[in-house]
Amino acid sequence: MSAEPRHSVRLDRDKCIGCTNCVKGCPTQAIRVREGKARIAEPRCLDCGECIRICPHHAKSAAMDGFERLADFDVAVALVSPSLYAQFGPPATRPMMLAALKGTGFDDVYEVASGAEAVTSATLAELRDPDRASSLPLISTACPVVVRLVQMRFPGLIPNLVPFDSPMEATATRARAETAARTGVPPERIGVFFLSPCPAKRTAARFPYGRPATGVDGVLSIAVAYPRMLAGLERMGPDDIRAFEARHLAGRDGIRWGNIGGESLALGTERFLAVDGIHSVIEILEEIENERLRDVLFIEANSCIGGCIGGVLTVANRFAARTRLKRTIEEAAGSPPPLDAAREAARALRWTQALAPNPALQLDADMERALAKYERLEAVRQDLPGLDCGACGAPDCRALAEDVANGEATVDDCVVRLKEQYRSRAPAAAAPDGGAP
Repeated sequence: MSAEPRHSVRLDRDKCIGCTNCVKGCPTQAIRVREGKARIAEPRCLDCGECIRICPHHAKSAAMDGFERLADFDVAVALVSPSLYAQFGPPATRPMMLAALKGTGFDDVYEVASGAEAVTSATLAELRDPDRASSLPLISTACPVVVRLVQMRFPGLIPNLVPFDSPMEATATRARAETAARTGVPPERIGVFFLSPCPAKRTAARFPYGRPATGVDGVLSIAVAYPRMLAGLERMGPDDIRAFEARHLAGRDGIRWGNIGGESLALGTERFLAVDGIHSVIEILEEIENERLRDVLFIEANSCIGGCIGGVLTVANRFAARTRLKRTIEEAAGSPPPLDAAREAARALRWTQALAPNPALQLDADMERALAKYERLEAVRQDLPGLDCGACGAPDCRALAEDVANGEATVDDCVVRLKEQYRSRAPAAAAPDGGAP
């Protein structure tokens, strides 16, 4: 029996027609088309969701947890991402949305924006640490895709990563502890579920980084929760809303994290760079690697365009979502500053495990074999047309040459090369009676 995949993007082979759209769009060249169907190379998959976004045949999807998992626990707690607020327009208010989510089957709801406030406090202290001068700019670790990308393609930048738990994990830890103290239910019987805008969060919960175990028991899709919440907004009573209006809700700095640039604004520094879109993120990381961004202190990098509000598991158009989140941020502007408990929690957020590079892009773990494969790769690449057409099932000619060097393809997979060879070897057609062929 094969091991369970370590990524959350799934391929429906029945829907796949081998069109190579996903092959060309994958930022780590993790997809090939073989025998007319796409294949995902698991070690290279970042769960960025680009293939889900661009597949015209809906052959890619995200494997997420379902609401039925709530029944596995005595108490179920929901963690609300700031991007969830951007899915609903007026007259829905934040207390109304929180009440509607609780009504879908949860016993309580916590805002991940509160965890973001704690991470902001910890990051500010890290920026002021003089020992950090040799590993600047700091790179945000809120987006798990960016963390996995650094491990795989830019391992030299691992020391630049913000060494703290994500807001999701910070909030999960707090939610479990407070719920256990309030209800008397054992912590292991409390289910903590995150409402996610992307598949990468589920992978991060199943295979956490920087910590030995996750505090999240399941990750649900915002797109699946959305219709249930809509129904709840229609039937909720005033007492449900007042219960959340009476709570201490997260301030605007935490809610800002749902949009690109929000995390940076919460830090209160002008020496930041906010970049969104996985391919643009790669360009910026290359700039950092080449030491061309020495004037920047903090890099906020988001795999999805627009930040989390642009995740593939959201519902609202990201432009409309930006406007809706802005309204929520403005409404939260008068909220009191973060609780002292949140500030204290920042001290416990630091990773306890060092991040290791992911060698998925290496040709071989053995240096001699890797050099031999590289020589083979270069020789094959020189023999290919260089059109990068994708007809072979690889994203470009160099990727095909790499596959050949690894024994996963042959040069005859190049359709253009085969066609040229056929034309050069085929006898010229004889023209009857001296006429034109």
